[in-house]
Amino acid sequence: MKVDYLLIGQGISGTWLSYFLQKENKSFLVIDDKNPNAPSRLAAGIINPVTGRRHVSTWMIDTLLPYVWEQYTTLGNELGITAISQRNVLDFFPSPQMRESFIKRVEEKGEYVSVPDDPNMFRPLFNYEFGCGEIKPVYTAHLETIIPAWRNKLATEGLLLEEKLKTDDLVVAKDHIRYKEIEAKKIIFCDGAACAANSWFELLPFAPNKGEALFVSIPGLPKDRIYKKGMLLVPMVQPDQWWLGSAYEWEFKDELPSAEFRKKGEQLLQQWLKLPYTIQDHIASIRPATLERRPFVGLHPVHHSIGILNGMGTKGCSLAPFFAAQLVRHLVYSEPIDPEGDVKRFTRILSRNIS
Repeated sequence: MKVDYLLIGQGISGTWLSYFLQKENKSFLVIDDKNPNAPSRLAAGIINPVTGRRHVSTWMIDTLLPYVWEQYTTLGNELGITAISQRNVLDFFPSPQMRESFIKRVEEKGEYVSVPDDPNMFRPLFNYEFGCGEIKPVYTAHLETIIPAWRNKLATEGLLLEEKLKTDDLVVAKDHIRYKEIEAKKIIFCDGAACAANSWFELLPFAPNKGEALFVSIPGLPKDRIYKKGMLLVPMVQPDQWWLGSAYEWEFKDELPSAEFRKKGEQLLQQWLKLPYTIQDHIASIRPATLERRPFVGLHPVHHSIGILNGMGTKGCSLAPFFAAQLVRHLVYSEPIDPEGDVKRFTRILSRNIS
């Protein structure tokens, strides 16, 4: 079997890369082992325009917001699903200091932040002492429907091989690669945190972090917003279903759900939420973040038949479609990749390992 590209991983990066390759009529095969704990399958899919305690604008957000809305909407229309929706974040301040910081940002005319006209209107739903602010627009990419819908399309069209890549069976030549009976011009790794142990890319400054979440049933809670108080409470596509999670944890023992996180989540719900709820599941996963919080995109500077689309971290739902499109244009038309994302910025490091 001969294809133009062999893609490893069908998370959010592999999904968008295969999508744009298909738009260019390029042949490809996706290899994915359907890991139930893959971060793309467990993520809330939030595209938030601000970050940090000072609520500063995230990297490239002015470009990304209109771009991702268009791309996810188009993808959803093609698949017959709702792929993206706007649900702004209602941020309940956990302390007077956080309230002061948010108000200061509003007074500085910070983009994307404001204060509700009536900060008391949410008291029938939540307990809160220090008021709240609003972040908008905030989008939710519905990965719980996007990933399986695209996977089904790939499988139906014979473009998916469901197995774990066995690197011992991978032969890399100068102008092609061979994996078992498959020959491709290039192999592109979109396999998340696993890439940190990849012999071709292990020298990159990966900084994997752990994310955990609870799936919670909350009948009666309005789903027109995302609610935040230390953790995020995010509406899912299914009726009454919510995702409660934290951003990330840099120090962790393993990738398993922890008793500490569940206790923290339960305590928050008991103190904050006034409606009855039921915790239905507890999940955890390791995200492929990077030390400099910029992705790794492009072809290996030494092994030109090997590429990477990885390191999206907590911003994967906004960065993956943008950089997947850039990578495809680079592969097909030799267009440049944004220098801050181009893996060639690590040419010196990656040149150390040329075996």
